[in-house]
Amino acid sequence: MNPIGLYIHIPFCNGKCPYCDFYSVTPQDETVKSYVLAICKKLDKTDRIYDTVYFGGGTPSLIGSDNIAKIMSHIIRTPDCEATLECNPSDTGAINSVFDFDIVAKSGINRISMGLQSAVDVERQALGRRGGCDDVERAIKRVKRAGIDNISLDLMLGIPNQTEESLKKSIDFCKSSGAKHVSAYILKIEENTPFYRIKDKLSLPDEDETCDLYLYAVSELEKSGFYQYEISNFSQKGFESRHNLKYWHCEEYLGIGASAHSFTDGKRFYYERSIDGFIREKPPVDDGFGGDEEEYIMLALRLSEGLIFGEFEKRFNKPLSENIILKAKELEKHKLIKVTDKSISLTSEGFLVSNSVIYELIK
Repeated sequence: MNPIGLYIHIPFCNGKCPYCDFYSVTPQDETVKSYVLAICKKLDKTDRIYDTVYFGGGTPSLIGSDNIAKIMSHIIRTPDCEATLECNPSDTGAINSVFDFDIVAKSGINRISMGLQSAVDVERQALGRRGGCDDVERAIKRVKRAGIDNISLDLMLGIPNQTEESLKKSIDFCKSSGAKHVSAYILKIEENTPFYRIKDKLSLPDEDETCDLYLYAVSELEKSGFYQYEISNFSQKGFESRHNLKYWHCEEYLGIGASAHSFTDGKRFYYERSIDGFIREKPPVDDGFGGDEEEYIMLALRLSEGLIFGEFEKRFNKPLSENIILKAKELEKHKLIKVTDKSISLTSEGFLVSNSVIYELIK
């Protein structure tokens, strides 16, 4: 049986950022203990080997280095397994932080993803991020001292009061920090978040300005050695997120934890957004989807490499529809798509309107 990816959701946060709509709650000692035990029990019941592991959240580092190591001890991994841990630098970089990166490194964690969002403190404060850029710097130093050199930083685009000059400071920070990977996301105001309730009072760039900031980020990140391999993801060569590539290549992965999603054996399913339900071993829910042609096309076009004709034919035992290729050639005139004899891919401008472009291709 081939190795697959493993996603573990840790739904605990010390406080929700005003733009966040992910499932998370404030950690309580007994709840954390029971939740970690439930994850370990679930892992012991699986018979798969994993070549990527990803701890997401929430804030996974909040459960402590010992609990991360405990969960890792229940995961059967390949020797070259990429194991990523998300952490909040405001916690792990605080002067009095007790989180021990040496412990998680010895357990097998070899990649760290940090929520920088901005290297400009006033922008971090506007986003509700605790601590300053000095906490991020301390956290990075601690990660490197533990022998983990594969570091990814998150940036946000189109945030309150952001300019090209302030964005350049954040990109320069990513380069000087020694990060190998950057995820740059455009801020989206989600319903049921504090930002949504005050959206008319936020000093946000307009749509055109946000598009300009995105294209500026693409250009500046590539000048800094981070090439774009997906709509929102940039890396030095060889440091792409192997785990996230599984999602975009429609490869198999198992999700464990409240609200975690899975794709195995041609089926997609998920656990409900309930810590108590997961602890009580409530079974996951089938979401009715499972790697069909449209989904494959949609996910492939998120990548800079795009939709490769040979890979599509290999997967579905038939060539890509000529009608889709003709539509793509029409969109190529508007500089939204690139078409070769081997693939269809979106340009940076096309990524900005990817939903509309993909809909035009597959409708």
